[in-house]
Amino acid sequence: MPLKPTQVVTGEVRLSYVHLVKPYAPNPQAEPKYSVTLLIPKSDAATKQRIDAAIQAAIEEGVTTKWGGRRPPQPAIPIWDGDGLRQNGEPFGPECKGCWVLTASSKQKQDVVDTNLQPILDETQIYSGMYARVALNFFAYDNAGKRGIGCGLGPVMKTRDGEPLGGRLTAEAVFGTQSTYQQPATPNINPITGLPL
Repeated sequence: MPLKPTQVVTGEVRLSYVHLVKPYAPNPQAEPKYSVTLLIPKSDAATKQRIDAAIQAAIEEGVTTKWGGRRPPQPAIPIWDGDGLRQNGEPFGPECKGCWVLTASSKQKQDVVDTNLQPILDETQIYSGMYARVALNFFAYDNAGKRGIGCGLGPVMKTRDGEPLGGRLTAEAVFGTQSTYQQPATPNINPITGLPL
C-alpha cells in the first residue's frame, strides 16, 4: 500500500523513552498513550528529508482541515536538534548528540516485529536503546490555541540490540566479571563465650 504524503517509514533509528508495551502518561491528567522517542542520526539525510516533506504535507492539509483556510505563521513542529536545547531550555542527553529527536505516540498499541516480521512477544526485548525502523504519520492540530503538527506512531521493526538507555543495568555491569562470589572470612568463634578466638 503506498504511503500518504504525511506518512514516513524511517531508516534505522535508536529508540529512547520506549512505551510500546504499556501506555504511559507523563502526568495524571494526561491520557496514557503508547509512545517512543526516535533518535535519528543526522547522517541519515534521506529520512530527515522524508520527515520534512511529510510535515509540510501535514501543514498543507491542516490549512483546510484544522486552521480555517489560514496557515499559522509559526506552526509548532515535532522535530528537535539533539545538539541544541529542549523546549524547557535544558540540553538534551548525551545519547541525542548528532541526532534529530522526535517523539511519536498512539492511543492504540502498535505492532512491534523483528526483521522477519515476526511479532516480538518477549517484552524484555523491547527497551530504550534498541535500534529500529518506525512508521510515522504527521497530522495538524489546533488545541487550546496551540497550532502545529503532531506525530502519530505506527508499527515498529526492531533491527538490532543496542546499549540500554535509562539506567537499565546488566548483572555483569553490577557484579563485574567475577565468576565466583568470595565469602568474607569469618573469624573462629568460641562456642561457649561467642567471642572470636
